[in-house]
Amino acid sequence: MTIAIVAAMHEELAALLAQMPDEQRVRVAGRDFWVGHLQGQPVVAVLSRIGKVAAALTATVLLERFQAQAIVFTGVAGGLAPGVRVGDVVVATRLLQHDLDASPIFPKYEVPLTGHARFAADTAISDALAAVAAGVLADTVGLLGQKAVEDFGLAAPAVHRGLLVSGDRFVSSAAESSALRNDLPDALAVEMEGAAVAQVCHDFGVPFAAVRTISDRADDAAHGDFTRFVSVVASRYSLALIDGWLATLPPPDEQDEAT
Repeated sequence: MTIAIVAAMHEELAALLAQMPDEQRVRVAGRDFWVGHLQGQPVVAVLSRIGKVAAALTATVLLERFQAQAIVFTGVAGGLAPGVRVGDVVVATRLLQHDLDASPIFPKYEVPLTGHARFAADTAISDALAAVAAGVLADTVGLLGQKAVEDFGLAAPAVHRGLLVSGDRFVSSAAESSALRNDLPDALAVEMEGAAVAQVCHDFGVPFAAVRTISDRADDAAHGDFTRFVSVVASRYSLALIDGWLATLPPPDEQDEAT
């Protein structure tokens, strides 16, 4: 089973690529797809770029050209719900495009002609990622070092599961964040790609999961220290989460026998 690992920013993917012993670059649609192995599992890793169109295109190429049988998106998001703090991890159960509105022809947020506004993440993969995340967050000092934990105030980070919302804008004001909470009170976090990939995977009938590190509170301070957080914290989270999850999977030959 070939598993696709996708991130939107270079810093989020670099740590993963550094651990792939045999990656081979394949360039398609202006993107570098890195084909190889991680934890003994066949993987293809790619930088989707930022935004829903870029993410949807990347997902389509993964499914059509590389025959990926599951896609996992990793990276950062802005916290929305109370209690979702910087350094926490959100594992999506459902994903929605918060900037999609074809009303009154279709209900707000619903993807026209699909009957769906919320696309479900794969339960088995999400359960496994959440379990791995709990273990990773139990020792952030061991993973990041004391200085990073103190600098970013990562005291007792938590794992959250629920609605992740996506849109083609970086939510970086208290007013925007408040509006999203009012319209979507069960939304845990906001980012710019996940729901688009979830829609593509739904159409292809391929499992999808999204795991996001909270980099900010999607408010007026969202831009502060963002780049450093991604390189110092989020990239290490992503590697530990994906690496840990892949390690729980049976060897590829056993997967082949099961099918």
